[in-house]
Amino acid sequence: MAYSSRPTMLPGAGLRQPSQPSSALAMRIAAKKAELENLRQLRDLSGTLAMQMQALESKIATLKDGTEAVACVLANWDNVLRAISLASNKASGLPDFTGPETEESPSRLPATLVRIPAEQRDKTGE
Repeated sequence: MAYSSRPTMLPGAGLRQPSQPSSALAMRIAAKKAELENLRQLRDLSGTLAMQMQALESKIATLKDGTEAVACVLANWDNVLRAISLASNKASGLPDFTGPETEESPSRLPATLVRIPAEQRDKTGE
């Protein structure tokens, strides 16, 4: 029998690595696990942000509709004031009619304008 100069390998002996590279591999695995956890957190936070942005979009649409309604009212307010002014001017030029209103002689004065305070004060005067 002749002996060869090659060392004999035992089963499973080729799978062992020196302790130094094993430590580097463990550090790399730990770093990848930390990266995976960060990516999961980023995914969760991104989903939350997307839901908040959708809610904001809905609120902005509501605000836009409300703003358009206010603009429409303000555009018509000039006409309302003009009509009040015309009614007041016309009423001041008419003779005062104090008799009862009948079908033959209806009152030519406009209906009384009522002022409503914009702010209500409580009864205690505070």
